[in-house]
Amino acid sequence: MELWYTEKQTENVGMTCKTKGTLLRKRSPYQEIVVIDTEQFGRMLLLDGIVQTTVADEFVYHEMIAHVPLNAHPNPRKVAVIGGGDGGTIREIIKHDTVEKAVLVEIDAEVIEASRQHLPEISCGLDDERVEILITDGIEHIRQSKNTYDVIIIDSTDPVGPAVGLFTSEFYGSVYEALKDDGIMVAQTESPYYEPEHVRRTFSNVNTHFPITKLYLAYIPSYSSGLWGFTVGAKKHDPAVMNREKPQALKTRYYNADVHKAAFALPEFVRQLVTP
Repeated sequence: MELWYTEKQTENVGMTCKTKGTLLRKRSPYQEIVVIDTEQFGRMLLLDGIVQTTVADEFVYHEMIAHVPLNAHPNPRKVAVIGGGDGGTIREIIKHDTVEKAVLVEIDAEVIEASRQHLPEISCGLDDERVEILITDGIEHIRQSKNTYDVIIIDSTDPVGPAVGLFTSEFYGSVYEALKDDGIMVAQTESPYYEPEHVRRTFSNVNTHFPITKLYLAYIPSYSSGLWGFTVGAKKHDPAVMNREKPQALKTRYYNADVHKAAFALPEFVRQLVTP
C-alpha cells in the first residue's frame, strides 16, 4: 500500500509526497512536530502540518538566509538566529571565520531535540563552541538586546501560531534597536506567488524602520510554489552588494557571488509588490 502526505499550501493547492514512513510524531507545548521519510525529499520536518525543511533541498534556504546578510556586512562577529531550531542556519553561519558568537533563540526545545535525532546533517553545527542556544521567546530576547548584534536572522515558521509576532512592525523596530550601527537583518517572508499581500505587508513593516530595505528570492522546491522571498533591512550597507573586504570561499551548493547579486533582480510582478 502506498502512503502519501499532502501539505495544503492554499485553499486550492497542495503538495503531495509519497512517504516511506513516519519517524517521529509528538506534540510539544507549542505545536505538533512530525518527521517523515519521503521518496522525493528524504526526511522532512513538519510543524503543525507545514513543511519546514527537507534533507534534499534545505541547503538552498539555509545558505540564502545566512550568507546574503553575512557577506553584505563587512565584519559580522555576533549573529542571532530567531527560530531555526533545526540548526541549518547556524550550520551556515559558523562557516564564516569572522563570527565569534552565534546565538540560536528557539522557543521550542523539542524542535531542536527532534532535529538532532532525525536531521543530523542539518543540526550538526549546534555543538560548535561559538554557538549559544537559548530556549526562550525570541521577541522578548530581541527587545532586551539593544545594540548587541551585527546580523539578526529571523528564521521563523509561517506567520501562524507562535511565529505571528515575528512579522509585526513593532518587532522589526526592536530588531533595529538590537542591531549595531551598521547592522543587517533578514527574515524569511513567504511566497510572492501565494502570499503576495504578506510579502507586501512585511516589506512595508521592515521599511518603516530601516533606511535600506530590499527583497531577494531563491528557488526551494519543497516550499509553496518553489519561489521564496527574503526581506532584508540594513542600517548602512547595501545588502545586494558583497561588502566583505575578503569574501570567504565558502563550501556551498546554491549560494555564490553571482547568485548573491542575481537574487535581488526581481520579476516585475514581485517588484510591484515592494514598490511604493
